[in-house]
Amino acid sequence: MPYIDSGGIRLYFEEYGRGYPIIFVHEFESDLHSWEAQIRYFSRGYRCIAYNARGYPPSDVPDDPAIYGWEVAVEDIGIVMRDLSIGRAHMVGSSMGAYAALLFGLRYRERSSAIVAAGAGAGSPASDRERWLKNTSVLARALAARGMDAMAEKMARHSTRIQLKHKDPKGWQEFVDRLKQHSAQGMANTLLQCQAVRPALYNFRDEFSRMTVPVMLAVGDEDMPCLETGLMLKSTIPAAGIWVCPNTGHAINLEEPAAFNAQIEAFFSAVERGSWGHIDRRKQSVSGHEKSAAARLHFDGALP
Repeated sequence: MPYIDSGGIRLYFEEYGRGYPIIFVHEFESDLHSWEAQIRYFSRGYRCIAYNARGYPPSDVPDDPAIYGWEVAVEDIGIVMRDLSIGRAHMVGSSMGAYAALLFGLRYRERSSAIVAAGAGAGSPASDRERWLKNTSVLARALAARGMDAMAEKMARHSTRIQLKHKDPKGWQEFVDRLKQHSAQGMANTLLQCQAVRPALYNFRDEFSRMTVPVMLAVGDEDMPCLETGLMLKSTIPAAGIWVCPNTGHAINLEEPAAFNAQIEAFFSAVERGSWGHIDRRKQSVSGHEKSAAARLHFDGALP
């Protein structure tokens, strides 16, 4: 099996296709298999790399919870790129992976040519913060005590996950079956040390306002915490566009793979030909205007 060494932790990865590189960074409740529909499509014209985060077999599952920090997850992206001799790449991240990709773009702008952030922002809105912190702690304890077989289907029936079952029962069952194969210890440590303690994306607004990397935000309209955060990011990041997919929950790339692929392809194509919209929001007056600007969903003419 192919592995990348990250400070003594082995990260399993898969690579397909040739061309400009795309790094796929998975969400908390899945692994690199969640990108199958995207890799099958984009590996026809791009070099596609997906890897399992630490704690997700066959990547290593360290015992020490301190090794699972959100900053480590950000740095792991760079280590994957370094070991595969990739200087610059497009990024596609989902949920936890979207958080890492966005923060990687802030820290290493010269290495990020474009970022797709799907379902970014769970636990970020102030109205959701207390519930998020409580739920992550409760779920971590349940995973450690009961294991994946007992918890997988319950997790997949969450109010922002059940949409996949309604649309694609077979795909939802495959999602559950893969979830049962995850490490309960790895997921519990990820929850406590990566998810629960990571700063809200709102904390980085000043930095996001100076971000020059092109960003496409993808969010389902039934994924309310992420929808709220997506609107904030859209109104803050100068080169951001947002695609809101109707009747869709958190796992947007699994629920609507064809539409998701089409939006990514349009975004990458616009970035590569230099036509992705850009507005310097620092030159705009935001007095009494910010919320209405977000609500109007300005797309900067970037999406077809």
